[in-house]
Amino acid sequence: MLAPRFRRYEPVRHAGSLMLGLLSSLDRKNCWTISEHRGRATPYAFQHLLSRASWDADAVRDDLRGYVVAAFGEKDAILVLDETGDLKAGDQSVGVQRQYTGTAGRIENSQVTVCMTYVGRRGHAFIDRALYVPKSWTEDRERCRDAGIPADVEFATKPALAGQMLTRAVEAGVPAGWVAGDEVYGGNPALRARIRELKLGYVLMIACNQHVPTPAGPMPADQCAELAPKGNWQRLSAGQGSKGERYYDWLWCDLVPEDADDKGHHWLLVRRNRSTGELAYLRCYSPRRVPLRALIRVAGQRWRIEESFQSAKGLAGLDQHQVRRWKSWHRWTTLAMLAHAFLAVVTAIERAHAPAPASMIELTVNEFRRLFDAIHLSTNPSIETLLAWSTWRRRHQAQARACHYRRRENNQ
Repeated sequence: MLAPRFRRYEPVRHAGSLMLGLLSSLDRKNCWTISEHRGRATPYAFQHLLSRASWDADAVRDDLRGYVVAAFGEKDAILVLDETGDLKAGDQSVGVQRQYTGTAGRIENSQVTVCMTYVGRRGHAFIDRALYVPKSWTEDRERCRDAGIPADVEFATKPALAGQMLTRAVEAGVPAGWVAGDEVYGGNPALRARIRELKLGYVLMIACNQHVPTPAGPMPADQCAELAPKGNWQRLSAGQGSKGERYYDWLWCDLVPEDADDKGHHWLLVRRNRSTGELAYLRCYSPRRVPLRALIRVAGQRWRIEESFQSAKGLAGLDQHQVRRWKSWHRWTTLAMLAHAFLAVVTAIERAHAPAPASMIELTVNEFRRLFDAIHLSTNPSIETLLAWSTWRRRHQAQARACHYRRRENNQ
């Protein structure tokens, strides 16, 4: 699948080997550890693949998208948007700054990536990604040049990056009917308008105090819930979870269109947790009238992207890159997402061909990766190989320490 994207055979072979390393059970996955695991004498081949080899990460991203859609595609699939943060030390990694990240739940020094997961009934996996480049970077063109950021990359908000990914998917003919996302995306009028232009429906979370256009005039979302008759609440399932059906109480209110020429249907959907009473608010739109259960199905699948983040980071090293530049970041991220998609697709195929008996749960991505690693990727390195890598690490650590000492002396 990847061969046409590379001009030479060696980078194709290195890309395949790197992805096998990403699928292994290594605790930490970077060019050094994967090279040792794959029996290479040095990490130079993988470093060259990520930084200097001639290939297009965006073209491989398109192959990734086609691979996932071929496995999970359906006309009512859901495109789920969210961002994730990778904690970083220092200020040299592309796009890094102190910013809020949900990974840590607070402001930390981090990179932030906006991602899109394709969710069908048979499975789900990432199909696109975009690095969020803060204004502190785009306003410093010299810093951008040092990190390899192309000159035409300007500041774009997270919703704007999401809109670009949605546009790419629709223009590529990706079958989908819905978009889901959290408050970052639901609270952005420009993104909502773009989704309507793309003729997709959406179920997007919003803040409780965001005003929505009701037939009685604009009012905060939480006020709509307070004014609704108690008999309007309905108890329905948001789908299967690990512990069975996920039941919530739901309130469904009509909204007026945002644009005068909009012929679609708008709603406010309110979800109430049966245990805590906590409320969540979602703005919904569909080009055609749909039943309440259709909106609840979409709302109930938004968490799939959290599952994708967890498994891609834990199983395929998505966040374990040790690269600093724009090109290397996109190449590592794309290959990690492709490795994760392989796990998701093959697990779904195995579930379809060999359903689990009542005495077992279905095959999981985690269990498949464990079996794949044990059968295909286990290694038994020689003493000479282990000692050679120990020497390599210690020599480079000594060089790094010496460079650090020289910089500190020069700054005194």
